[in-house]
Amino acid sequence: MLTLEIPNMTCGHCVRAVTEAVKAADPAARVECDLPSHRVQVDTSVAREAVVAQLTEAGYTPN
Repeated sequence: MLTLEIPNMTCGHCVRAVTEAVKAADPAARVECDLPSHRVQVDTSVAREAVVAQLTEAGYTPN
């Protein structure tokens, strides 16, 4: 389980874009976004680096 903080995730559109980016790295991933805290929990079998790369490509660089 990965926990990522994404400061520029600020609205519903961002949540959808972040979820789609994670799913591009791992279609079977389970994604839970907590918008007020800007945190995303990802249950995935792929490496953290792959998830971060997809998020960065989508414009959402995690801390």
